[in-house]
Amino acid sequence: MTRPRILVVGAGFAGVACVRRLERRLTDREALITLLSPFSYQLYLPLLPQVASGVLTPQSVALSLRRSERHRTRIVPGGAVGVDTAAKAVVVRTISGEFMTEPYDHLVLAPGSVTRSFDIPGLAEHARGMKTLAEAVYIRDHVIAQLDLADASNDEAERAARLCFVVVGGGYAGTETAACLQLLTHNAVKRYPRIDPRLIKWHLVDIAPKLMPELGEKLGTAAMDILTGRGIEVSLGVSVASVDEDAVTLTDGRVLPSRTLIWTAGVAASPLIGTLGAETLRGRLVVSPDMAVPGLDGVWGLGDAAAVPDLAKGEEGAICPPTAQHAMRQGKALADNVVATLRGEKTQPYVHKDLGLVVDLGGMDGVSKPLGVELHGMPAQAVARAYHWSALRTNVAKTRVMTNWLLNAVAGDDFVRTGFLAAKTGTLRDFEYTDAYLTPEQVRLHTTSFRGGAVGTG
Repeated sequence: MTRPRILVVGAGFAGVACVRRLERRLTDREALITLLSPFSYQLYLPLLPQVASGVLTPQSVALSLRRSERHRTRIVPGGAVGVDTAAKAVVVRTISGEFMTEPYDHLVLAPGSVTRSFDIPGLAEHARGMKTLAEAVYIRDHVIAQLDLADASNDEAERAARLCFVVVGGGYAGTETAACLQLLTHNAVKRYPRIDPRLIKWHLVDIAPKLMPELGEKLGTAAMDILTGRGIEVSLGVSVASVDEDAVTLTDGRVLPSRTLIWTAGVAASPLIGTLGAETLRGRLVVSPDMAVPGLDGVWGLGDAAAVPDLAKGEEGAICPPTAQHAMRQGKALADNVVATLRGEKTQPYVHKDLGLVVDLGGMDGVSKPLGVELHGMPAQAVARAYHWSALRTNVAKTRVMTNWLLNAVAGDDFVRTGFLAAKTGTLRDFEYTDAYLTPEQVRLHTTSFRGGAVGTG
């Protein structure tokens, strides 16, 4: 008897939750489970700003996929770059740059998202993102390098440009990034006697009229007060018109001499979704309430890359926001539906009421809305850290994160640069590989042998 092949694409919150549930619910005889991921870890994305600011070490937020010996999933070290639904096969580019083809009977698409960018002059060449572990490490090095170079320079104009930092995006990622990195420079400048702390400028820019509108008027105002109280200039209703190696020009005409533009202006579904030829909604894969893709046999979608209907809202056309809490719960629910399908049982729609939002602004500051309760300041920060700590998947990760928090609170930071990619610009494309995906024609060249139906292995 052949065993169905379940192929899971992506090792984020959704993909890992799905795989772990499948392993618990299916016996080895019932299915073969394969996970595609360029990295052998699950990244706890909400804590990246704390990696960039040096509060947490990179290893603390990278949860190994191979730590437990009882997990039987086959892990393929590579990224999916194309899907041929007619051949029921996925084209994979391994970490060594080679191509291979993985057949499937059930395909779970959880490739996540990439940083959303626009056709702004100079953006592709000069913007840095905050979406991957490598980007967070790179940004930390870059920011400290600007302090080092400003301290060594005798040119006042160069000093001012190196000490001006621009973050674009007033959502959670951008706000937390600006807040945490501002604390980094605030604490670090004490070690640079030649730098006047007043020269360090942080700008948070967003085209939206409000900061983090999902938090509501009261908490949005509280967050604004915290940021401006630290000296961060927040510009709303404004975006970037152009950027070059020396300055950032805003749409209101201002020119900010700067060597640092951190771009966190939202996310877009992984380009992999575009290779399916399936219906999308604002770039996200359209799925039914049980997360199956209509018209594509054995294909499922979830997480940031899928437009999963948000039935809990009770609004026509509402879809789940791309948050970790939805991704983790969707992963478990989708695994249950795959198991139900294999066993000839009925699938169930995904329903989950949002539990609230937490924003850690570093230090003793935060804004949170757990279960509708509005908090700001130290209580909100405590709730935010408690939520993130409890959401970490392994006890080892929890221990590392708590140890890092305590050590940073007691001993502070040494502001050490690793020299990571010091000689490169570190653009979005360098870290997120958005140009790695194949065209439908290229995909079919790799899947020719699978067209007409694939046979399972047992």
